[in-house]
Amino acid sequence: MGLSIGIVGLPNVGKSTTFNALTKAQNAEAQNYPFCTIEPNKAIVPVPDARLLKLSEIVNPERIQYSVIEFVDIAGLVKGASKGEGLGNQFLENIRETQVILHMVRCFEDENITHVEGGVDPVRDIAIIETELILADIQRLENRIERLTKQAKHDKEAATLLVVAKDVLTFIEQEQMAKDYPDADNELFEKLNNELHFLTNKEIMYGANVGENDLLEDNQYVTKLKEHAKKNSADVIVLCAKIEEELVGLDDDEAKEFLTDLGIQESGLTQIIHKGFDKLGLISYFTAGVKEVRAWTIKKQITAPKAAAVIHNDFEKGFIRAEVIGYDDYINSGSEQKAKEAGLMRLEGKEYIVKDGDIMHFRFNV
Repeated sequence: MGLSIGIVGLPNVGKSTTFNALTKAQNAEAQNYPFCTIEPNKAIVPVPDARLLKLSEIVNPERIQYSVIEFVDIAGLVKGASKGEGLGNQFLENIRETQVILHMVRCFEDENITHVEGGVDPVRDIAIIETELILADIQRLENRIERLTKQAKHDKEAATLLVVAKDVLTFIEQEQMAKDYPDADNELFEKLNNELHFLTNKEIMYGANVGENDLLEDNQYVTKLKEHAKKNSADVIVLCAKIEEELVGLDDDEAKEFLTDLGIQESGLTQIIHKGFDKLGLISYFTAGVKEVRAWTIKKQITAPKAAAVIHNDFEKGFIRAEVIGYDDYINSGSEQKAKEAGLMRLEGKEYIVKDGDIMHFRFNV
């Protein structure tokens, strides 16, 4: 199960620089003019997880396979994007493909870097982008309602869906996000969302791009952004895109030393991935053998057969049982065999809910 994060924001807020840094690939131009990113840049990067390294020290596998995350760098949006301004709808459609939105917001002053709105104001900038997302959803919903109206004349299911669609439209027209719709758990709302992929129903994280001197103490812009985010139950990740870019090319030890010198515990990449996992309710379980130590990404609260299906559908179809060792038990024992000898390996059936960090081996018969 992959995780896709779209990096969005106004032009010149640090999206492409952040993309370059986060993906450790200098394949997105970072220039001081709007629309330097014309096609969405995509990159697949490994999810950092120190647990894999500890498992590998014990197992000594031929390779380590991390979970992966896709970053999509989407060109800068401006007022009127939903109506085609700038490069408009093309970019909005790219956002629909992602699961989480990382909304980069400029929180630094620099007279040498143009701001399309003439000055730094994070809350205003957020309002511009989110208004365009709302307008794009309204347009898409209106088109769906037009089709449903025709179908409803001879289709009861369409008529029922039409009622919900109109109600959602009324709600969004009041400049509300679809994710705040009061009856969002309704099956018909979920059906609409599956069809239309509401932009305003996606989880949003704010990336506060600051100067190096503002990393350890929030400046006025970050404070303002955090106040806004708190009202909307959103997370804020404070990072310096320039520093993240400097981390490119450093090995793990060098990067750790670099961050320590700055008084920072985690890089922006690590924070973004951890927050993204949390937003989507994702966890990892592991398989550990001499060929490969690997992380598998699953939703929280799923059963062992469903977790097995992430490896191969046949594992779910012919599921017999799962051999499970908790991560801490495995590490403390020093090997799989010692964990077994200590009685720490459990045999779990179809109802077992997989826990984060479980080391698993599936028995199946097809």
